[in-house]
Amino acid sequence: MIRIFHGVDIVPVSKIKSIMLARPEFASEIFTDREREYCFSRPNPYVHLAGRFAAKEACLKALGTGLSGGGIDGSLREVEIASEKSGRPALRLSGWIEKIGRRKKVYEQTVSISHSGDFAIASVILAAKTPDETDKETVL
Repeated sequence: MIRIFHGVDIVPVSKIKSIMLARPEFASEIFTDREREYCFSRPNPYVHLAGRFAAKEACLKALGTGLSGGGIDGSLREVEIASEKSGRPALRLSGWIEKIGRRKKVYEQTVSISHSGDFAIASVILAAKTPDETDKETVL
């Protein structure tokens, strides 16, 4: 048997842009070096920053923590949204957030990010083994 954890978040692109223009250090507090490199290489970096911010928060919601515990910058930097060669986003967890995933026995994760108008939305789905099935392979 598997357990499914789901998180979703929506972010106004204009809000991320206004924060970034007022506090440029926000980018390095929230986003990893690779995320910033990717986003700032795009014609409109704010759309991609908003999408990644939404995906990070959606992941924290799926894990059941939200922005508590490690604080906004600590928790969000431990969730990295990477880009596969195909362009598909992928989650990379580290630190405290990775430990929570292991404790919940998460073995598969997926993230989807969309942009439309002034909004970016992200959905994260995590598949976890039930505590008594840690040795079984389960395919969705």
